[in-house]
Amino acid sequence: MSMYFDIGDETLWNPSNGAGRLFLRQVGVFEAELGLPSGIGQGKYWGDPDTLEVDPAVFAEFVRGLVAWHCRTGHAVISALSEGFVATAIALARRAGIDVEMPEPGPGPGHVCGGSQSDVQVPGNPRTASAATVAALDTRAREMDRWMAR
Repeated sequence: MSMYFDIGDETLWNPSNGAGRLFLRQVGVFEAELGLPSGIGQGKYWGDPDTLEVDPAVFAEFVRGLVAWHCRTGHAVISALSEGFVATAIALARRAGIDVEMPEPGPGPGHVCGGSQSDVQVPGNPRTASAATVAALDTRAREMDRWMAR
């Protein structure tokens, strides 16, 4: 069995049920964390939990917010826990024709954009996106795209 993540009649991703369920559960986690809807919902076959429709406008805002959030985290564990999901979401967005801009690297360790952060790793310095972080996320998203069945 498998799931379908569609925009209209186009299938963006056709993962196994296990991978699809795990992704959807993580969608819920990150919707709550970001306070943004994902745009992933009931598909054209109402009542079939294996078909999901992606609203491109809502998903675009979700993924852009997700990338910004991920790249500015100052916590190594949060970054590690979120990287795979963020990369998968970027790959899905790119398949949907959504332009996902990677943030510009920040000025370096110790600089916090917009004031204080609530999840700061101790010991360690809060950071904005470094060039290495942005490049690694982009590379990971491209790798994920190669492994995501259509």
